[in-house]
Amino acid sequence: MIKTQKGLVRTVLLFIIVSLAAIFLIVKLIGGGLNVDPDSPAMSEDAIAERLKPVGQVSVLSAAGEDSTPEAPGSDQSAGAAESTPQATIAGKGEPSGETAAANVGDQVYNTSCAVCHGPGIADAPKVGDKAVWEARIAQGIDALYANAINGKGTMPPKGGAMSTSDDDIRAAVDIMVSKSR
Repeated sequence: MIKTQKGLVRTVLLFIIVSLAAIFLIVKLIGGGLNVDPDSPAMSEDAIAERLKPVGQVSVLSAAGEDSTPEAPGSDQSAGAAESTPQATIAGKGEPSGETAAANVGDQVYNTSCAVCHGPGIADAPKVGDKAVWEARIAQGIDALYANAINGKGTMPPKGGAMSTSDDDIRAAVDIMVSKSR
């Protein structure tokens, strides 16, 4: 409690000073924004475009095997590449054949979907490469493994959550996991 008039004046002045400082800081925070020098090299159009450019590009092969990588908007593409139906390939230029294509697809599906749980063994997923754990599963037969992968089992959702993946691609991924676990 304030006992003297001098103490009261000191308390009121301190309150006013603290209040004004708080108001000043709030106004500076809200209205001040960022102080950016528009003439700085970091604000040039080239520097901004460099920071905003895409990290990568998808290369798609047309049915004829031609590269039909999408061009920047407004650029001209050849009419032949634009009219053909694109097909994604995994093994670079050209169409992979037979077993190589299935292995490539299996590896890709495994690496993008299955390895998330089956790599470290998350949520009771059998760890790829653990022969003891996989032995009993392999003994059930490959068709049982395919059915579990496609329909889901336990905490694993159907197709491991990769619902847009075809059944054949899921089977290829199962083949990869089995081959790494024998």
